[in-house]
Amino acid sequence: MRTAADLKLNETAVIKDVDNSHYSSHRILEIGFTPGQEIKLVSRSVFNDPIALSIRGTVIAIRKNEAKCIII
Repeated sequence: MRTAADLKLNETAVIKDVDNSHYSSHRILEIGFTPGQEIKLVSRSVFNDPIALSIRGTVIAIRKNEAKCIII
């Protein structure tokens, strides 16, 4: 099972699901990371956390731990 945290720089993927057992899943859904949406990894910080994902024309930075609940 691959997650958004596994994306390589400039790689694009479609969200298949969000792991509802993760403590950040409600926040992730509220900011627009919903199944069927296309995401792209546009940037990583120096220590690879947080990561910046492009979704629906917006760039959103989330923690790598939160990105692990986004299944691609």
